[in-house]
Amino acid sequence: MAGCTCRCRQGVLKFIQSLRRLVFGTLTKDKIDDELEMTMVCHRPEGLEQLEAQTNFTKRELQILYRGFKNEFVMGLSTLLRGTMREKLEWTFHLYDINNDGYINREEMTEIVRAIYDMMGKYTYPALKGDVPKQHVDAFFQKMDKNKAGVVTLEEFIVACQEDEMMMRSMQLFENVM
Repeated sequence: MAGCTCRCRQGVLKFIQSLRRLVFGTLTKDKIDDELEMTMVCHRPEGLEQLEAQTNFTKRELQILYRGFKNEFVMGLSTLLRGTMREKLEWTFHLYDINNDGYINREEMTEIVRAIYDMMGKYTYPALKGDVPKQHVDAFFQKMDKNKAGVVTLEEFIVACQEDEMMMRSMQLFENVM
């Protein structure tokens, strides 16, 4: 299971890096690190039978998981690349609202920030020192939690993002990808 988690994190990290390169027009291989990384590709199962043998899932469950993953992935890209600004912000909010209760609380935000730092590892700048994730969560709540209720609602999130010029520019970056 640890190997699967490692491969998943590496895959998501690779996707984020590729998406960032695509957005900024630097998708070509330009680093020796990238070439080295390509030589250390993890083993991937040849087919469903092998994946079934390596996991505790049945062939049918694997097919359902794969289809669901593809659908979620495509729906997310559709929203990020072709959705309205509100749809993009709603999608982003729901990404942070882990338990789907309509609020982002400190625990959810801390979990997301820590996962991002874990995933990014050596790619974070500046290098992580002390309790940087807590500082980012505190800054997020200071900016987003307008009524100081300790949670961020969808509307608070949307209003705060729309007021943030950098956030709006980053959301618009996706509009020119495809």
